[in-house]
This record gives sequence, structure tokens and C-alpha cells, in this order.
Amino acid sequence: MIVLTAALLALGGLGGLLAQFLRLPMPFMLGSLASAALAVALFQHGALRDYRFPMRFRTGFIGLIGVMIGTQVEPELLREAGDLILTLSALAVFVVLAHFGNYMIFRRLGGYKKATAYFAGMPGGLMESLVMGERAGAELPLLTAQQFLRIIIVITFVPLGLSLWLGHPVGSAAGLTPSAPEPVTPLALLLIGLAAAGGLGIAKVIRLPAGQITGPLLLAGAVTLTGAVDLHLPFWLIAVAQVVVGCSLGLRFSGMTGAMLRRCAGLSVISVLWMLILGAGFAAGLSLATGLPFLQLMISYSPGGVTEMSVIALSLAANPALVSLHHVVRILFTVVFMGLAERRLDLSRD
Repeated sequence: MIVLTAALLALGGLGGLLAQFLRLPMPFMLGSLASAALAVALFQHGALRDYRFPMRFRTGFIGLIGVMIGTQVEPELLREAGDLILTLSALAVFVVLAHFGNYMIFRRLGGYKKATAYFAGMPGGLMESLVMGERAGAELPLLTAQQFLRIIIVITFVPLGLSLWLGHPVGSAAGLTPSAPEPVTPLALLLIGLAAAGGLGIAKVIRLPAGQITGPLLLAGAVTLTGAVDLHLPFWLIAVAQVVVGCSLGLRFSGMTGAMLRRCAGLSVISVLWMLILGAGFAAGLSLATGLPFLQLMISYSPGGVTEMSVIALSLAANPALVSLHHVVRILFTVVFMGLAERRLDLSRD
């Protein structure tokens, strides 16, 4: 297990370096994701047949990303509280519209059963959708594929689209690589590790939504606002965290046949395009109403994972704390609304 994990991470790191050399967006995350997916395609019936990526290991690095985002928290976020009430409230409407459109896509175009289409269409709450969907009788392989492809396609489409729009790749070339790297002391690394571990512990105790990232984010943000400690992460640690997350996502292709992957991917592309167009409309309207940057709101309304979208925000210096807040609220709204609606719908009848 340890040897395979190390080999996959090394392969993911090489994929990230190649993607960086080719100046692709989000090189270390997308490069490692592609490398792990290729390894699955070649070895899922051999060396990787019974392999499971160590999720506790992944959780630790997600915690580091949470610390990284928390260091970006500034008093300016509090001064924007009035505008945030409007943008966060609008998320409720976005979630309902996005889910309705997704349900129609998976039900009408995909021919999925009601329960499968309903939970595959949830625009957030990946693990929650799997648990709730399995309980309601959804087809779990299809549901799992659609939910993971939603995140993978979003974190592929959004950086590519932003790169074309901005005229340069987002990622290491757009703010994640310091121009003059400063040496990181062992004490600084220890404090970063303690902030991640402490945040994960707090999140588990109080059951924070998306706690793997929000716990460390909140703790690091609070420490950063005091000005007592500098928790800024070195670039190499950020890159390693992205490789770990990218590899874990790429391995989700295990067990999928070519026909199933093509079917699910096609539906996911349509679903993601619907949600991105809808999100762009909300972002444009809210930008006019609040004066907040369109780019910042567009990332906030893009239906990817909290971790992945926050990393994209970091690469664009687009107030990652604000972006993370919107994604956590989107997941909360999705889980609560879909849970309440499920009780009033008969998803077992097709």
C-alpha cells in the first residue's frame, strides 16, 4: 500500500511538472489527476485492482490547503458583510435552479431513474449525495461517476476558460509561485502542521460542513488576523498538496468501463455547462448590484469542490476566503434543500 501510494504520488508529481512545463492551467492538480487516471486505465485489473488511496493522508493535505486559504483572510472580508448577505442569499435560488436543470438533464437525456437523476443532479455535497442516494435506491455506480465527474470537469473547464479569457495560464504562473522564495524554518512548518491538525480536530468536534478544509481555514484565519504568527505556506508544500488531491481524484476512474465513462462524461459536460452559464448570469447580476468583481463571483458560483475552487481562487488572488465561504454555503443549501424535498417526493416510482 505504502509503496503503491508513493509510486502514484511520484507519477503525479511528474505529471504536474510536465503540465507546468506545457504551461497548462492548475498544472500540479490537473497533471497529477491525469497521471493517476492513466495509471488506473492501465493497471486497474493488475497492480491497482484492490488499491485504495489512504484518505486520512489526503485529509491532512486538504487541511494544509485550508491553512493556506486561511492565511488570505483579511479584515476587508468583514467590511464586505453587507454585500455578502445578498450574494449568499442568491445562492439559495442558484441551488434550486441548478438542481432542477440537472435533474431534467439526467432524467430526460440520460434516461436515469428518478432517484439516480435526483441525487446525481445535486450541485454540491458529494459525499452527502452518495449517502442519501444509496438510501433512496439510486444506482450507486452511476451516481458516483456523475458526482466525481462534476468536480473533475469543473476544475478542468474553469481554469482553461479563465486562461483563455485572461490570456495566461492560471495556477503556478498566476500567483502561486513566489518571485523570491523565502526559506521556511522547521518551526514554521511545525506551526503550519499544528494549525492543520488543530483545525481538523475542531471541525470534527463541532461537525463543521466540509470540515476537512473549513476547520483549518477558520483557525488559520483567526491566527492570521491577530498578526501574531505568519503561517504562509511555501510553494513546494502547496504543490505537494495539489498533487495529493489530484491523484486521489484521478483514482476515482477505477472500475468504470469505457462505455459508462463516455455516457457519464457526456451528461456531465452538459450539466456543468448549464451550471456554469447559470452561475455566470448570477455573477454578472450580483457584480452590478454589489460592485464585487465578476471573476470573484464567477468562481464562487462555479459548482466544483470547496478545495479545488479555493485553489483556483488562490491562483488568481480572487479572495479565496470569500470564495470558500460561498462554496460551503452552497453545499449547506444543497444538502438541506434536497433532503427536505426528498421527503415530499416519491423517488422510488419511475
